[in-house]
Amino acid sequence: MSEVKLTAETRTEFGKGAARRIRRENKVPVVLYGHGSEPLHLSLPGHDLLLALRTPNVLISLDIDGKTNELAIPKAVQRDPLKGFLEHVDLLLVKRGEKVTVEVPVHAEGELAPGGNLLEHVLAALPVEAEATHIPEALTVSVEGLEAGASVLAKDVTLPGGVSLAVDEDAVVLQVLQAQAEETEGEAAEGEAAEA
Repeated sequence: MSEVKLTAETRTEFGKGAARRIRRENKVPVVLYGHGSEPLHLSLPGHDLLLALRTPNVLISLDIDGKTNELAIPKAVQRDPLKGFLEHVDLLLVKRGEKVTVEVPVHAEGELAPGGNLLEHVLAALPVEAEATHIPEALTVSVEGLEAGASVLAKDVTLPGGVSLAVDEDAVVLQVLQAQAEETEGEAAEGEAAEA
């Protein structure tokens, strides 16, 4: 798992006006919380944080005002709905060796059985419990040769060592559906004639 180092500054101003000023400086308002401590209001470099958040469940090493170092993972990310830039981020304080519950993306590999079958991702991300410094970036599931009606359950997903499911083991992760045949114009006309 990748660890990204970012330099954070503590914030003393709060509210919309202060948040706008921070964003104009190409920084992002952040709240760091966890372990029963008081929430810490920070600002982080916007571009560096945006790049870090491209990795799901990234481990962020924060250098806060050059005094303290903390580890955190993203808990909630708010983006501008139109432009996509970061508006606000909540970070959860973690310790090395501590177990955390996160959602890890599920990727399917392989070809389905012939016949126009479709693969539905019922769970795009699987809730798992893992050590904060060893969170897998993604989980890969083979769908090679699966036919319509087949399902991949949470218990069927191979997990790395030290990672356990945080969801019911019988939860459906992926399922194969039969493709719907499109009506041809001739069949549609016959159906209308039969109705009349």
